[in-house]
Amino acid sequence: MPAVGILGWTPPFEDGPPRRVPSPSGPVMVASLPGARRAWLVVGPCAGENGADQIEAYLRFLLPVISQYLSSGLEVEHAANELAERYEEINLLYTITEILGRTLSLEEAAATILREISETVGARRGSILVHDRVTDTLQCVAALGAAAMDVPPIALDDPCSVSASVLRERRATIAEEEPESPTCAAESLYRHGTMLSVPIMWTAPSGGPEPLGVVNLSDRSGGQVFTAGDQKLITAIATQIGTAIQNARLVRESLSQQRLVQELALAHDLQMRLLPRTQIAAPEADVVARVIPAESVGGDFYNLFRLGGGRTGVMIGDVSSHGYRAALIMALAMSASAIHAQSSAGPGEMLSALLGTLREELATTEMFITTFYGVIDREAGVLRYANAGHPYAYHIGADGSVERLGAIDAPLGMVESVPSARSRPWSRNDLLLLFTDGVSDARNRFGVRLGEATVLDVVRENRAEKPATILERVFELLEEHTGEAVQADDIAVVLTAS
Repeated sequence: MPAVGILGWTPPFEDGPPRRVPSPSGPVMVASLPGARRAWLVVGPCAGENGADQIEAYLRFLLPVISQYLSSGLEVEHAANELAERYEEINLLYTITEILGRTLSLEEAAATILREISETVGARRGSILVHDRVTDTLQCVAALGAAAMDVPPIALDDPCSVSASVLRERRATIAEEEPESPTCAAESLYRHGTMLSVPIMWTAPSGGPEPLGVVNLSDRSGGQVFTAGDQKLITAIATQIGTAIQNARLVRESLSQQRLVQELALAHDLQMRLLPRTQIAAPEADVVARVIPAESVGGDFYNLFRLGGGRTGVMIGDVSSHGYRAALIMALAMSASAIHAQSSAGPGEMLSALLGTLREELATTEMFITTFYGVIDREAGVLRYANAGHPYAYHIGADGSVERLGAIDAPLGMVESVPSARSRPWSRNDLLLLFTDGVSDARNRFGVRLGEATVLDVVRENRAEKPATILERVFELLEEHTGEAVQADDIAVVLTAS
C-alpha cells in the first residue's frame, strides 16, 4: 500500500505515462517506475509562475536516475537472496572439487561424492553407476542404502531401467514410481519412491560429449519432491564426476601400459637368456652372434652345442612371423634342439627329431621354421650340415671365396619329408656365416632393400679380422643403411671360425 506523502495527501497511483495531478498544495507530476517492483515517482509542487515547467524538468532528470537506482538495488537484493539460498550447493561444489583433487581411486571418490550430494539434497538412497564399454553395462561404483558390490550390473538395453534409459537418451529425469510399471531389480536396492537420475557426461577436447555413467538419488527425507534446481545442481556435479571417471581411466590405462612395458621388457630379457653364451663353443670354435627382435620378443634364434671329439654344432632358425607366437615356438625349438643335438648321429637326424617334437605345435599355429644346422669337425676337416629352407648360410674361405650352403629341404612344418644332410671340406681358416632375412630385407626410409650381396661384401672386406670385428661391421652396415627407419623383422647373425 502506498504511504501518505509529506503533503498529507496520497496521489492516485496508476500505470501509464507521466501525468499532472492536482494536490492541496499545487499541481504535481506522477510517473510509474519500470521494474519488477511497482513504484512511482512524485515531483512537486513548485511555486512561481514557471512552477509547472520546473516540475516537468525535475521529472525528466530524476526519472532515469531513480529507475536505475531501484533496478540496481533489486539486482543486489536478488543476488544476495540467491547466494543465501544456494550456499549449501556452492559449498558442495567446492567440497567435491577438493575430493577430486586429492583422490585417484574412482570408487573412493564416488562414495565420498555420493554421501556429500545425499546430505545436501536430503536423499537417503542413491548410486553412482559407470558405463563399462566392454560389457556394455552400468556397473555400480558407489551406493547409498545398499552395498555397491551387491548391486548387479544393468544392461544398457534394459527396458525397465531408469538409469539405462537416462544414459541412452543423455537426458536427466525425475522418475515417479508407478505401481503398474515393472521396477528394475538392480535399482530397487537404492530406489524408494521418486528417483532423480542424471547422466554423467564428459566432453573430450577434440570431440563431442560422451556419456560415462549415471547419478541416482531417491528416498528424500520429509517426503519432499525433487525440483528443477536439484536437477540443475546434480547435473553440474555429474560433469565433475565425469572428469573424475575419465581421469581414473587414464590413470588405470597408464598403469596398465607401464605394467605392459615392464612385462615386455621382462619377456625380452628372458628370451635373450635362452640364447646360449657364445663362449661355450671355445676353445674348439670362435663363435659370435647377435639377435635383435623386431618387437620385445621374436622368432629368430641360434643355438650352440659342444658335441665332443672337437666337434661344434651351430644352429640358426627363423620362425615365420614374429612377436609372442613366434617367441613361443622359438623357445620350444631351443629346448628340443638342445636334447636332440646330443643324441642324434648327424645334422639330418637332429632336424628330423626336432620336426617330430614340434610337428603338432607347428600344425596348430600354422607356422614353420627355416633352420640351418651344421656340425664342424675340425679334426676331420669337414662341415656336415642340414638346411631346412634357410636361404642365408654361407661358407667363406680364407681367400674370401663364398659358397652358399643352399637349402636342401623345405622349412620344418611345411611338409612331412625328413631333412637330409650334406658335407663339405672345412679348413681351420674358414668362416661359417649365418643370418636371417631380417638382415638382407632391412630397408631404409626410401624402402630400398639392403640385400645379401652387400652383407657378403662387408664380410669379405673384413675377412682377415676376428669374427667379433666382422660382426660389428655387419651391424654398422645395417645401422647406416636403415637409419631411423622402423625395424620390420627380427634380425639374427652368427659367425663361426674353427
